[in-house]
Amino acid sequence: MNNPEMFSIKNPVLPGFHPDPSICRVGDDFYIATSTFEYYPGVAIHHSRNLTDWTLAGYALTRSSQLDMRGNPPSGGIWAPCLTHADGLFHLIYTDVKSWTGASNQDNAGFKDTHNYLVTAEKITGPWSEPVYLNSSGFDPSLFHDEDGRKYLVNMLWDYRPGRNSFAGVVLQEYSPQEKKLIGPITNIFIGSSLKLTEAPHLYKRKGWYYLLTAEGGTSYTHAATLARSRDIRGPYELHPRTHLLTSVKDLDKVKAAMEAGDVDGVKAGCHQGLQKAGHASMVPWDGDEWVLAHLCGRPLEGTLRCPLGRETGLQKIVWADDGWPYMTEPGAPETVSFSLRPGITPGNGTAGAETWRDDFDGPEWDLALNTLRYPADHRFDLKSRPGWLRLRGGESLTSPFRQTLLTRRVRHFRWSAETCLEFTPESFQQFAGLSVRYDETTQALIRVSDTDGKRTLGIIHYDRNYLDLPLKEKEIVLKEGPVWLGVDVDRRNLQFRYRQEGTEWTALGPVLDASQLSDDYVNPMGFTGTYVGVGCFDVSGREIAADFDYLTYQGD
Repeated sequence: MNNPEMFSIKNPVLPGFHPDPSICRVGDDFYIATSTFEYYPGVAIHHSRNLTDWTLAGYALTRSSQLDMRGNPPSGGIWAPCLTHADGLFHLIYTDVKSWTGASNQDNAGFKDTHNYLVTAEKITGPWSEPVYLNSSGFDPSLFHDEDGRKYLVNMLWDYRPGRNSFAGVVLQEYSPQEKKLIGPITNIFIGSSLKLTEAPHLYKRKGWYYLLTAEGGTSYTHAATLARSRDIRGPYELHPRTHLLTSVKDLDKVKAAMEAGDVDGVKAGCHQGLQKAGHASMVPWDGDEWVLAHLCGRPLEGTLRCPLGRETGLQKIVWADDGWPYMTEPGAPETVSFSLRPGITPGNGTAGAETWRDDFDGPEWDLALNTLRYPADHRFDLKSRPGWLRLRGGESLTSPFRQTLLTRRVRHFRWSAETCLEFTPESFQQFAGLSVRYDETTQALIRVSDTDGKRTLGIIHYDRNYLDLPLKEKEIVLKEGPVWLGVDVDRRNLQFRYRQEGTEWTALGPVLDASQLSDDYVNPMGFTGTYVGVGCFDVSGREIAADFDYLTYQGD
């Protein structure tokens, strides 16, 4: 028999902050829903037909009645959505995390307030329904549609008590779509493997077996996707012959010891080559016994354990064997993966690679790539008052978890630049606007125009894990009247702001900052998002002063 024609994909297929992928297949269409945490709208959904080229189809949670994250902490909000399709409807399950304390370890990690909801839609582009509240017993919920028409919710169970395993297992309960609520007994069906930190459950059924896919080991370098199966949905579940279906780790003890010591080379030696942090996975059929596994992954900057692009989405091939278990075709999480070429599928060029992006704010809406923080855009975000410009009215400070006026997009490259043009006349030192590069409220930098004793000045605000610094060797720049162009250039670890005015050349401002700090691996105690760049206006006086932005560009290679 001749080998089927193959094609290759290059990982990550969703570069930049796109974690916790839930992959769903409907006919020949593939969809991936990813976590958005405190960014708005909630739950990004990408579409592809060939696994290679992915486009942003939109977001599921676009109304405050579906999602209101004002007051949510950094890296709170939307955790681990689950996208499925049954009965002619898309079903999306998600967690809105209102609080979480401590690091994600298994002992004495404190409280988490995790509310789980369901929304549905006939089309992936919506409109999506009002949410149905499900429970709050843990996070990472998932909905399973059984062959007999019954539906079940699974989620990890959170135990806040000191000395207990905080990741206390996977609980299952039936869901009634008629009553729009959970019914019947709650059963703890799986306590996990010895790796612990068991979360992100997804249920599948194949040839009479229920397969339970979970994430384990935490979301950093000891991460893994663990598979178990049972003839009964309520268990008991037996572990995969290799325990973990996917992991970047080849020597767990070596990786743990190296991480504790901050030994970059030791972590690298304990892991397979390719994508790191591989875990938190979901799967769908591709062709016969060949399936697609979508998973979370990370790419550290060379010489560091920091991933400023955040946790990304990669795809791997798994093949079902005669023993009834799926297996990875290669160890670790390779950056290049080959799949069988199905009829009617045309491979593309891939989503990763160079990108040139620009929004001139000329239309009634801004580009889908742009996000607000924690709440939908209101009167502070204005494309009508000055056609061709985005008018932002100053909101709360750049450390507020409630109402910041910030419009921003993901960074997807290690080498990138961004620019904007700003017209803004502040009346007080309490009013400032500019170009933001941020991880979260604790770790960010802003090149801003403000007022200093009646003069319009240019400076930098820099937060380094809650430490406010103005890292200017020179004094604040006094600006002449007229527009100000603001820019930033990042080359891996080096971040440099720049500016210019009418008739002048670009001039660097401030020292070179460390862009690697904008990562999960640096913030305290940890984070789950990635680097963003955008424009913002801040007015802590409450007068909502306006700043006008002509455009925003992003160039990555």
